[in-house]
Amino acid sequence: MTAEIKEKRSVVDERDDDLRTAQGPRSEGERSEPERRGPSEKAAEWRPVKKTDRPDPEVPAKAQRRKYSAEYKQRILEEADASKDTGTIGALLRREGLYSSHLTTWRRQREKGQLNGLAPKKRGRKSTPINPLSQKIRSLENENRRLQKQLEKAETIIEFQKKLSEMLEISMNSEQDDEKC
Repeated sequence: MTAEIKEKRSVVDERDDDLRTAQGPRSEGERSEPERRGPSEKAAEWRPVKKTDRPDPEVPAKAQRRKYSAEYKQRILEEADASKDTGTIGALLRREGLYSSHLTTWRRQREKGQLNGLAPKKRGRKSTPINPLSQKIRSLENENRRLQKQLEKAETIIEFQKKLSEMLEISMNSEQDDEKC
């Protein structure tokens, strides 16, 4: 079986030789496979790429929302309003890294109120106003609970005293004690 493999290899090698001779000599631009890979000396010249050569591909864990000051918004709106040529607003937006929706939103805010509309607004759930009586109610409820516990203790002590007097057969009426004396 190994003899058959050797014969097949020799036939393949002969075909490769025939193809090479049929193609003729190589031109200057053509390279053989080892030449394409490059000599091993070039591998020694390889150097790692510095971090400053390329941007960091990592995405931050949480994206940062951009916040613009009222002065910045005002300045951009003035520039946009002053531009009359076609394409200057687009150039302004590209230069500043903004979208056209920013301009429309800021213009609406400016129409509502010059300073209030342009100031950045706090995002998220709005806080509810605190009821001034809620703290008083809370303190009264705490006091009520404390007094309830105190009352339960007193009732337990009184019940224990009743049972103890029954066991010792001591009368609880003070009138009977006064008559005996």
